[in-house]
Amino acid sequence: MTAPPPPCTARGSANASTSSRRVSSLRMRRFNTGDPPEMRQYLLAVTPRALEQERMSPAAFEAYVRDGLRSLGTPPIEGDVAKVLEARPPGEPTLLAELRRDPDAVSVLRGVRLPPPDTGFSIFSKPSQYVLSSSSLILLRGKALTLTVTTGYESKADVEWIRVTTLRWIDELRRLNASR
Repeated sequence: MTAPPPPCTARGSANASTSSRRVSSLRMRRFNTGDPPEMRQYLLAVTPRALEQERMSPAAFEAYVRDGLRSLGTPPIEGDVAKVLEARPPGEPTLLAELRRDPDAVSVLRGVRLPPPDTGFSIFSKPSQYVLSSSSLILLRGKALTLTVTTGYESKADVEWIRVTTLRWIDELRRLNASR
């Protein structure tokens, strides 16, 4: 019996680096052999690198949002998310809904159908898998912040979870960064 690998440290070490590569390659091998990817829930908040040192006016933020939304198109008529995503090519992100549009915060919901694993046998094909992701741009104290929430899709409950989580994070970020 082998000993478990040493725990990762905050600084990172050769062991931590090796361990994370081992996990990543293991997940990739599973995915490549047809196992479904682990659809955990993720949240990422970042400031675009080009805007880290810049303060942004409300007018500049509005132009930044307008440019970002222009390429997304319009959301489809409300309906079954799986049916909408099945109608699109695998791997192509699709705008599903606008979650919020305020002068200082805009949020959209997108979805994608994952490409099916190539098993070589069409009779063994697995049902389609979908990923949902909300993308939000928020103006906080003159800084543009991008907030992304991601989860797998299995039912309408996943759409509701991502909607509620995204809007709650926007509201909390606004509250915590309100001028006093």
